[in-house]
Amino acid sequence: MFIPPASLRTAAISLLFGAFSVFVITPALAASSCAKEEFEGARYTVCDVGNAGDISLFWEGEDGPYRSFSKLADTLKAGGEELRFAMNAGMYDTDFRPLGLYVEDGTEKVRISTAEVAPGTQPIPNFLKKPNGVFYVGQDGKAGILTTEEFVAAEVKPRIATQSGPMLVIDGELHPMLIPNSTDKTGRSGVGVCENGVVRFAISDGRVNFHEFARLFRDKLGCANALFLDGGRGVGLYSPEMGRNDFSWHGGYGPMFGIAD
Repeated sequence: MFIPPASLRTAAISLLFGAFSVFVITPALAASSCAKEEFEGARYTVCDVGNAGDISLFWEGEDGPYRSFSKLADTLKAGGEELRFAMNAGMYDTDFRPLGLYVEDGTEKVRISTAEVAPGTQPIPNFLKKPNGVFYVGQDGKAGILTTEEFVAAEVKPRIATQSGPMLVIDGELHPMLIPNSTDKTGRSGVGVCENGVVRFAISDGRVNFHEFARLFRDKLGCANALFLDGGRGVGLYSPEMGRNDFSWHGGYGPMFGIAD
């Protein structure tokens, strides 16, 4: 049996531990992982969250809405935390106030909206393409997406919650108002609760219609329920690992999802 010299054995051990260190994932980095995905000819960025309990919602600081991922990151850093991931978290008004339910750290800051579209309104605003829905994480750290009506009936007491619309996937079925081959294409963002309760965020890297985006969640990502977050110039992702720090051309974001440690 060949026994290498001590110098070679030392080098081999160093290489072994060096290679091992590359594959060790720290808890911070394990909180979310983003990757490029392609589906039916369209490109997306998809972020998996290992533990739904890591997800927080952010909207306002001491001097008003954060509006940008950079402002949120700086605020968290001043408190000793590092922002690892962020995405726009639902629709908002011109003052950056969420249009519907918004719950942060167990405190309801905006009430749920059960508003209906006025008869004859065309086009129907996305938020009011019923059913719309609520993404939430409960006190037990488990995530869910329910239609607004189901959420109200269930009397959920979430740790975080954000209301948006329309729903994309409802119990494995596409939203009935979504139109195949629609020419209404733009950038879109959404969130799904998938097999084993895994939360997946997705943002299109190009222009897609609602039907295409919903099929991504159901057929590619395996999400039984998924919720549209926003479209056009209001979508954005913060991912240092991907070198992304997007900005909303609506003047900023309203509510934002974030994972920090």
